[in-house]
Amino acid sequence: MGFVGRTALVAGIIASAALPAMAQQAPRIRQIIVQGTQRIEIETVKSYMAIAEGDPYDSERVDRSLKTLYNTGLFADVTIRQEGDTLVVRVVENPIINRLAFEGNKRIKEDQLKSEVQLRPRTVYSRTKVLADVKRILDLYRRQGRFAATVDPKIIQLEQNRVDLVFEINEGPPAYVKRINFVGNHFYDEGKLRETIRTKEERWYRFLSSDDTYDPDRLTYDRELLRRFYLKHGFADFRVTSAVAELTPDREGFFITFTIDEGKRYKFGTSDIKAQLKDLKVDELRPLLVSKPGDWYNGDQVEKIVQNLTDAAGSRGFAFVDVRPEVKRNPEKRTVDIVYNIKEGPRVYVDRIDITGNSRTLDKVIRREMALVEGDAFNTAKIRLSQQRIRDLDFFEKANVTNVPSESAPDRTTVKVDVTEKSTGDLSFGVGWSSVVGPLAQVSMQERNLLGTAQNVRATVAFGTLEQDLSLSYTQPYLFDRRLVGGVDLFSTKRDLQYEAGYNYETNGGALRLGYQLSDNLSQGWKYTLKEDKVDGVLPGSSLYIVDQEGIAILSSVEHDMAYDRRDSKVDPTEGYVVHMSNEYAGLGGNEYFVRNNLGGNQYFPVAEQVVLMLSANGGYIYSLNGDPVRITERYFLGGDTLRGFYDMGVAPRDDATQDAIGGIWQYYGTAQLQFPLGLPEEYGVGGRLFSDFGAIGPTPDSSQGLVDQSLAPRVSIGTGISWKSPMGPIAIDVAYPIIRQPFDKIEILHFNMGTRF
Repeated sequence: MGFVGRTALVAGIIASAALPAMAQQAPRIRQIIVQGTQRIEIETVKSYMAIAEGDPYDSERVDRSLKTLYNTGLFADVTIRQEGDTLVVRVVENPIINRLAFEGNKRIKEDQLKSEVQLRPRTVYSRTKVLADVKRILDLYRRQGRFAATVDPKIIQLEQNRVDLVFEINEGPPAYVKRINFVGNHFYDEGKLRETIRTKEERWYRFLSSDDTYDPDRLTYDRELLRRFYLKHGFADFRVTSAVAELTPDREGFFITFTIDEGKRYKFGTSDIKAQLKDLKVDELRPLLVSKPGDWYNGDQVEKIVQNLTDAAGSRGFAFVDVRPEVKRNPEKRTVDIVYNIKEGPRVYVDRIDITGNSRTLDKVIRREMALVEGDAFNTAKIRLSQQRIRDLDFFEKANVTNVPSESAPDRTTVKVDVTEKSTGDLSFGVGWSSVVGPLAQVSMQERNLLGTAQNVRATVAFGTLEQDLSLSYTQPYLFDRRLVGGVDLFSTKRDLQYEAGYNYETNGGALRLGYQLSDNLSQGWKYTLKEDKVDGVLPGSSLYIVDQEGIAILSSVEHDMAYDRRDSKVDPTEGYVVHMSNEYAGLGGNEYFVRNNLGGNQYFPVAEQVVLMLSANGGYIYSLNGDPVRITERYFLGGDTLRGFYDMGVAPRDDATQDAIGGIWQYYGTAQLQFPLGLPEEYGVGGRLFSDFGAIGPTPDSSQGLVDQSLAPRVSIGTGISWKSPMGPIAIDVAYPIIRQPFDKIEILHFNMGTRF
């Protein structure tokens, strides 16, 4: 090796040895100076940095500090530079949002938009958060089918580094569903499948609905509706292979295509139960297997059997039950054999109950409807019961009760109650016409959830040519924080009965009510009524039985009622039954003395999809306690709504000479009615019915032989009708014809009711 080479080698060794020494001699940061802060403390800025005073300068740690300060979202700009042994940090703070506003929104309320965005007044503005909120708003509009919507955020600079943030919204036209196609359907045509799903094709008459706008979430729901529909009708292998929404060339609508595989249609084969629970008698549960061999397979029926078996096991003391149907298909015979395997489920207890979505309704109003409380054994039947109770309050558009595993322990579950509130207040003005009371004008104010406490207050004033009514009602559903329903009623009513009976009638008074639940289905109530009844305006030549009633009477009575309700819905029942009875005793003061007993019931049968058969029967009997005739204002009359085909009070004993209705002391009436859709779109809200009414009325208490036209024979009518939930209000038209009647009965072929609110 030459001299030059040896010299280079020695120099390299010396340089390598000197590098650690040079690194150790890197200047230390003596001071960190922070510039540009206004609201944020300097020490707060330093706390985010990865390098501190006294540390040696390290470019990697400086870069990390720079990124950390940016990621805090507090700063619009950050620079870090070294000046000798000083590190200068220059920041530009993001402004504070002074006010958040929305402009151009008409379809979506501002409150809904505010709940969707993350930014709020008095929070730090950042461009990243604004862009995220813009996306949230656009997603909200797209769920309503408005894919052309645009959102432009505007910043208005204010003093003290504050800004007003305004989201300028152009909602654009809605993206309607132009056409819905089905591929792979053979058993059902496209028309039937379009009726099954929630999404609808654009039509002019759907101006009150948003179902004809494209919503990807609704499309997912439609897939489930199709699956349930086919499973209900025997297609156990059915599946939706795809659901595709294609934007039209003009980008103003969508074509939706469902590709389905119907598979084979199956019938029920054998059904059996296997129970792995000691002391659970399978023979007692077999009557719950309502599916019959040879009937078409029905997925809804299988699910209902599972629920009934779970409920039955729970009622026998087995709180932790897991019922799973084991389905065995036989493709050759096209039958489905099912074994319902009942096992002991995991022992799970309710840890807590979380209620969300109720901004106005108090938590205790919802919580007291829960059939479960913290610490109870978890029970799916009680979860369903709780959900139904909350929905029956009719305070919420949506009410779902679910459960999720608790974080506290593996044997605990958290029950979640998610509700969406709806308006419970109503101030309405109404006009209408009825074949019973003629033209009618009404002013009504009601609040069903007063101050979020579930108290109900209602005031009504109605004016008509034949009737005037003033009423005030207050109901407390949980009196003294117990399941006691208390209420008070005040009323004043005048009726012109000149055509029916030759007199005018006026009543003024009030009532006190108290009710309670004896069980989930059995309720009992009591009512005290004090009122003044007045009969006047008796026409010259009217019946002597009417003339004798002219004057004022005071009624003081106590009434007892009971009801046993097993309907699937109190609002729109499709199956089940309800039985009710009442007993009224008048004679606690006043000058009327009688006992009245009423008994009635309804039974509902689901005949087919959306077709319901309703059978009802009612009866009553009233008798005097002091030997005097029962006053005409308390007697029974039939007709109108109780016996269609006959005029209101058209079926009653009548004075032979004047034909004035004088009423009877007992009655019975009933209906057999079939309700069905008319094949029109659901948006029309039109339904049809076929019915037959029957009834009879007993003799008047003060009649003399040969002076009163009366018959104990039944009257029967048949008819048809339609109901329309119109934008102007409910409209009902019934056409009925009496096929069994008496010559002195008064007939009404057309029975018509209409009302509106504005």
